[in-house]
Amino acid sequence: MTTVQDAAARGRISPLGLAFLGVASIGWGLNFPIMKQLLTELPPLSSRGLAGIVGALALASIAVWRGQTMTVPRVLWSRLILVSLLTIGGWVACMGLALLWLRASDAAVLGISIPLWVAVLAWPVLGERLSATRAGALLVALGGITVLIGGGGFDASLDKLPGILFAVAGAVCVASGTVLTKHFPLALPPLSLAAWQIGLGCIPVAVAGLALEDPHFAALSTIGWASMVYMTLVQFCVCYVCWFAALERLPAATASIGTLLVPVVGVLASAAMLHEPLGLREVIALTVTLGSVGLALRS
Repeated sequence: MTTVQDAAARGRISPLGLAFLGVASIGWGLNFPIMKQLLTELPPLSSRGLAGIVGALALASIAVWRGQTMTVPRVLWSRLILVSLLTIGGWVACMGLALLWLRASDAAVLGISIPLWVAVLAWPVLGERLSATRAGALLVALGGITVLIGGGGFDASLDKLPGILFAVAGAVCVASGTVLTKHFPLALPPLSLAAWQIGLGCIPVAVAGLALEDPHFAALSTIGWASMVYMTLVQFCVCYVCWFAALERLPAATASIGTLLVPVVGVLASAAMLHEPLGLREVIALTVTLGSVGLALRS
């Protein structure tokens, strides 16, 4: 009997796998305007760090329910902590801080540049040469970032620069963790690995937030609580479960290209939910960045 993993390995496209991929991509895309809205009521580190910890506990419960072990071999602890701090902690903290200066749509476009930074870092760490195609894709992506920075004149560009730097730093952190995971594989079941990574990555973010910020959870509005529930249960739980289910049923390349739906959803949802402008500049930046990532993935 052919398993879903066998079908994925042979390049077969599973309709159910595409459905799981769609749920994960849409859920992650919607999270950008939801995060931006929540910043009007809670500071970024506290809200995202605590949501991640609760989400990790929920994922761990699902993993145990499905019979996956949560035990981590002693030899894996150091690399697990390092990868978690980069892939989850760096992303959660940097993207939350980036939204203090950026619109949600801009952050969504910058966040999808992760595969490009993976290609750059894989050269010194994994010995994978940076091909001319991927180098060209990186330059095109930098052009898309320039479009984002350049809108509104010089003063507006300077105002957004801290957010741009935080967003790019978050993407580079995820790329670094991805490359290190490939260099030092973490032999753990997928849901267990996600639970550990989210928990270990979000604990220092939450601690820093509670130490440096002044969150007032008791003053949260109904929309604020709904946003926290979304970040906790949908972003960290439903989306990760669907992502791993998609990976079991789809070729890796198909799943990677499918995530390009995330910034599209992020930009459109930001325009609809937050009334952010969706003009020629935003369309050009989104198109250029999507094209560069698609080119890098195809190469």
